Amino acid sequence: MRTEDVLAAIATGLWRWDNASGIVSLDAEAARLLGLPAEPVRLSEAAVRSRFHPVDWNEIDGVVGLAVAEGTLAEARLRIMDERGRVVRTVRSRSKPLIEGSDYQLVGTLQEVADPQPGTAGPHTPITGDWRRSREAFLLDAGRALAEARSTAEVLRVAASLSMPGFSPDGLAVFGMSGDRLTVIGHHGQQDGDEGPFTSMSLRTDYPAAEVVRTGRAIYLPSPEEYRRRFPTTWPLAEPFERQSWAFVPLVVAGRTMGAWMAAFKHPVTFTPDERSVLTTVARMLAQALARAGVAESERELSLGLQRTMMPVLGPGIPGIRVAARYVPTGGGLQVGGDWYDMIRLPGGTEGGTGGAGRIALVIGDVQGHDVRAAALMGQLRIALRAYASEGHRPDAVLSRASRFLYGVNDGYDGADGAGAPGGGPRFATCLYLEVDLETGTVDIARAGHPDPAVRMVDGTVLLRPTAGGLPLGIDADADYPTTRLTLDPGETLMICTDGLLETGGHDLDSGWERVKRLLEKHRGDDLEELADSLVEAVHGPGSHHTTGPLADRREDDIAVLLLSRLPATTVRQTPRRTLMTIAQAEPERIAEAREQVRQLLHDWTDEDQLDAAVLMVSEMVTNVLVHTDGDALLTAEVACGEKARLLRVEVSDASDELPHKRHPGEMASSGRGLVLMEMLADAWGVAPRGEGKTIWFELTEPTEPEGCCP
Repeated sequence: MRTEDVLAAIATGLWRWDNASGIVSLDAEAARLLGLPAEPVRLSEAAVRSRFHPVDWNEIDGVVGLAVAEGTLAEARLRIMDERGRVVRTVRSRSKPLIEGSDYQLVGTLQEVADPQPGTAGPHTPITGDWRRSREAFLLDAGRALAEARSTAEVLRVAASLSMPGFSPDGLAVFGMSGDRLTVIGHHGQQDGDEGPFTSMSLRTDYPAAEVVRTGRAIYLPSPEEYRRRFPTTWPLAEPFERQSWAFVPLVVAGRTMGAWMAAFKHPVTFTPDERSVLTTVARMLAQALARAGVAESERELSLGLQRTMMPVLGPGIPGIRVAARYVPTGGGLQVGGDWYDMIRLPGGTEGGTGGAGRIALVIGDVQGHDVRAAALMGQLRIALRAYASEGHRPDAVLSRASRFLYGVNDGYDGADGAGAPGGGPRFATCLYLEVDLETGTVDIARAGHPDPAVRMVDGTVLLRPTAGGLPLGIDADADYPTTRLTLDPGETLMICTDGLLETGGHDLDSGWERVKRLLEKHRGDDLEELADSLVEAVHGPGSHHTTGPLADRREDDIAVLLLSRLPATTVRQTPRRTLMTIAQAEPERIAEAREQVRQLLHDWTDEDQLDAAVLMVSEMVTNVLVHTDGDALLTAEVACGEKARLLRVEVSDASDELPHKRHPGEMASSGRGLVLMEMLADAWGVAPRGEGKTIWFELTEPTEPEGCCP
């Protein structure tokens, strides 16, 4: 008797599905079960699909994919529909994939079965109703949790916490590869050290995980007997864990098997197609999460390595000062960019040649861009600056040479990188270079398109110190960089930073400076590390959204900040509050900066009228120098504590020997009012010859003593 006749006698049909051609061949009984005439027929996949309930078709499609991937039996229950969409019968399908290269054929049987009654669903019943919803909810939650994991340790913690519907494992292990050896990436449900025998195991070992990595196919072991039968050599390693069932599933990314995932159960699991489908789906998500975590960890390691290489260590050992610094890369990519800072011990002693505490240079800069090339240029520029500084050049000469160096580096770029890609054109850099005499506190500053430094005085007053400057480095090979000098008194703190500290959070330079200024003023104590942390936290931490600026859509930037403080003297409270700046003949616009400096210096002055008078007199004094002489004006303003109250003294010096004369300007006169105003507004004033030049000065005494000002 023919096989077909035997199968027909027990209401079982034969079918063959050719995946390459999409043709399904049915014998007579299989055709009858599908509601077609009882005769052999060849149909398209779409014609056969129309006979199945759509929910069941989707399920069998997943089961078939699993069977093809694992080389196992595909089994499912399917509802047959008529032309009106009514269920006419339920059949059980069993099929075996025959794989030929990338194509495959399914050969199987169809057999009619009784419709299951409520509560009597067997192990091979299609996933419907609550079970389906439970599985889908579980996979959705698992996918979300694994997608959010940012490190291998987080991925493993998520995998260990997954509660699979109806068959949660109590032991997990993730295996990877190192050459031809099997490694344990992580495990859960075992004691530390239990992974020892499985670490560095040869891939040729007769062990389930090794075979899965070699073949890329899952292995399901529903019982200890099955484990012992298939893997007798390594069964003694698994036996002490007293598990009843095991699933070893490949971890595949982009078609490449990168490892294996073991799920072990203390209760017996039959590993139905539904259960295998869940395990396979979780394994795919786990593999993707591990791959992402591995890339992220490699990027972080590279980023930290670059940062450690390029950022100096500001260690102890320099007498009389404290130093703190922070570097925070922007959030994207490798988290490397063009910002940097440096501290350089300079050769020789102080200017007088007496040795003493010596001199140091502070450097902070920002190379254009947020990519690896910016970081590479930053490294080159930092080395060049160190070399020029170590040769003993003054700040202006150091920046001039550095600009010429970067201009030469840029000379070979024409708007494309070495591979012809756009965006690799010339890059410029901003830079602030300070030479600090540790004995006298004098600071000589050269600036190349960079934000100005700020000084926090002993009493908490914070001033932005305007300095002369030149073009950013690398734009002009012959650029000049004038030098500005200021004095850092004992107990005062100098802050230099890149524009990222000011502009992060959508601020521009002005609104960002006001935010940073408030932070500096609020700081108490002399802990520079704490101050550095608070500056970065306020603009880059969880609470920074409270200070979002008007340009909230702008891209975030790298942040570099460097703080230097001279150790306070024993009589800190008597240290005067002082500012000094030069206004050149070619820079009349800096008169506004001079007025603002005086306002900041007198931010807590009690008499507003006196404050306005001081600003007016400063404006007149500086303007007179620029109008009536050929030289620059040097402004010095100092607030000191007298016997009972504070005293403001302002001096404006120039190189002209011609002394000012008091005049009586008419109503329409445009000049001649300076000395008249000083006589009316100042408590004291005068003009003093000073070698080659003169100094005009005035004083104001605060009428009421501010609390805690003077001893």
